[in-house]
Amino acid sequence: MIDATLELAAGGGFDAVQMRDVAAEAGVALGTVYRYFESKERLLLEANLEQVEALRLRLSERPPAGDSAADRVVDVLRRATRTQTRRPEATAAMVRALGSARREESDAVARVSEAMTAIITGAMHEGDPSDRDRSVARVLSQVWLSSLIGWVGGVDGPEVVGDDLERAARMLIS
Repeated sequence: MIDATLELAAGGGFDAVQMRDVAAEAGVALGTVYRYFESKERLLLEANLEQVEALRLRLSERPPAGDSAADRVVDVLRRATRTQTRRPEATAAMVRALGSARREESDAVARVSEAMTAIITGAMHEGDPSDRDRSVARVLSQVWLSSLIGWVGGVDGPEVVGDDLERAARMLIS
């Protein structure tokens, strides 16, 4: 169902994701979709989490490059951004779902945030992250989301997202 959601979103963005179409694309009954996902926003939030988890797996296979913590974090964020910009309509749909999440979907938003924080702190150094590391990662995640909103909205090109993230990472990580 998540794959079907991403395919529909890639073809037409947020508005193209309709529960009935997700069911048809996934080859399941509409009731099955609703049993696991109460809304298309929830579907898109779960899809976003799945993409973040895929990034984490790719990073375990090919760890971030760089001599400094900032270099490694920049590598991670640029790789994540490249992945997002390959499917602009799907990314736009997921960003819209993050931005319009309701209180009852806060658990999914929190899981996305926690997963990105773990990825970023893991790129900084091995071992347990400090409170400062987690704070830096949270701010970088927020910069990333803000930059993606600018890209999705047509304000900036994809290169600006990476440049914004690099500037923020280098300012925050010493």
